[in-house]
Amino acid sequence: MDQFVVSARKYRPQQFSDVVDQDNIVTTLKNAIRRKQLAHAYLFCGPRGVGKTTCARIFAKTINCLDPTEGMEACGACESCVSFAEGRSYSIHELDAASNNSVDDIRELIDKVRIPPQVGKYSVYIIDEVHMLSQSAFNAFLKTLEEPPSYALFILATTEKHKVLPTILSRCQVFDFNRISIRTMTRYLAEVAQKEEVTIGQESLQVIAQKADGAMRDALTLLDQCIAVSGKDVTYQQVISNLNVLDREYYFKLTAMALEGSYENMLVLFDEILTRGFNALHFIGGLSSHFRDLLVCKQPESLPLLEYGEETARRYRKQSQACSLPFLFRALSICTQAEAGYKQSNLPRLHIEMALIRLSQARNHSEAKEGRKEEREAPVPPQEKDVSGQSLQESIGNPVSTKNEQQAPSASCPAVSIKNLMHKNIKAKQKDLEQQSQPDDNANRDLEMKDLEKVLPGLYALFRDKPNLSATLKRCPPQILEGYMVQFSVINELQKTWIEEHYGRTIDSYLRQALRNKKVCMSLTVEESPGDTPGNTCYMPEEKAKFMAEKHPEVAALRDDLSLDIS
Repeated sequence: MDQFVVSARKYRPQQFSDVVDQDNIVTTLKNAIRRKQLAHAYLFCGPRGVGKTTCARIFAKTINCLDPTEGMEACGACESCVSFAEGRSYSIHELDAASNNSVDDIRELIDKVRIPPQVGKYSVYIIDEVHMLSQSAFNAFLKTLEEPPSYALFILATTEKHKVLPTILSRCQVFDFNRISIRTMTRYLAEVAQKEEVTIGQESLQVIAQKADGAMRDALTLLDQCIAVSGKDVTYQQVISNLNVLDREYYFKLTAMALEGSYENMLVLFDEILTRGFNALHFIGGLSSHFRDLLVCKQPESLPLLEYGEETARRYRKQSQACSLPFLFRALSICTQAEAGYKQSNLPRLHIEMALIRLSQARNHSEAKEGRKEEREAPVPPQEKDVSGQSLQESIGNPVSTKNEQQAPSASCPAVSIKNLMHKNIKAKQKDLEQQSQPDDNANRDLEMKDLEKVLPGLYALFRDKPNLSATLKRCPPQILEGYMVQFSVINELQKTWIEEHYGRTIDSYLRQALRNKKVCMSLTVEESPGDTPGNTCYMPEEKAKFMAEKHPEVAALRDDLSLDIS
């Protein structure tokens, strides 16, 4: 009986061409080999199961190959390749840092580095899970990693790059491995199933790829698990049952019920899901993903984000046509909020059930919101008659023409919505404000002093709570310059700068609105004080001494001889 080998080991890539969905990294490594520009240290980081250690082994085998191909692949027939394949190579060493993380282990590794390779050009040291090394082990490794022998090459691999010391990162060329896409993983799983002579549908492979979360090793392990349960003929129901995955059919049913507003059927279906043993948190997370996929189907530009088979993608496109964008936005908001607050809730089941009830009202809420928006945007007829033949404006009063009057409703007047009345009053007030703020025909006329004097009390009243500013503006009558510039006098430059920076825009806005002239603006000037005249100038002692020294040189000589300090 042949010994069984799991698919993750059996179908592990042996050459660069077999590596899946890491094309950029493979191309870079090949070019480095071709141009003989190999660094002394590499760091491969990324999620689990994406090919970090595999690429490290292929890279080590290729650089030691005695007869590489034109495509920079290992020949697989030379002594170096054969010894590596049989696990007896003395040129390629692997160290698991998770179980060898002490200083002594690193010192032993450093001793091995001093021995040159027996076969091949390089002694390659692959250190897996390098983030598990202790702080002292990292420090002991630094000097060797920075200046190794010419024949030594280190390849470090880790799933947690942030735990590696910056001093280690700075000595390595860093390669970030990506998660493998669902579409690529599904295609690779189909090839493996074909080689194993297993019949499995595209939808089943899709479920396995999604469950693997971007890790090819996990996907191959799950495929082995499904084959062990179902044999050579694997069905979709067997896959979702074996992997404990909630069938997406439930999500399609729940969405249809939410569109119908049938919350009672949604609660019954949710109870069935819990009875089957599924976790409520995983359920609400899957429902969020379902609404996300429906939203993706609404626009042609985002359709490539939908990673499903043709049949499932068709169902998503069909259901998305029945869902409006406001409904999907609200549904996504409800689901994500429910998922975020699930662990803090004392009644988790009730928490999810309330989210489902809100989902059943999401469509009505969205339609009502759209209706209110259309009602706000729709023009109001000038004379709308009620059932008694009376004008609606006559029966409830015209809020535009009578601002302060309130007209008593007629006995025959039908029920009127308070919300509509408030809305019309707000619109009327906004219209009055717009009319007041609009400049009239006098906008281009020069400003006159009598018009300015009428609006000045209102300007001073604006700064009632700032008496210093109000007093400064009042102290001198303003002047009109060039027909539109209102000039106020202030005491000094500091005062001028402060008023312009803090209140210049407020004063301009008031003057333009009050005078109904958009050209009007404020100007400040610093008035000359009587002390500024040449006859009354005050000099400092230093200035007096300088003046006397310039006029009488003997005074300057006396100051220098006696070392006088004028202060």
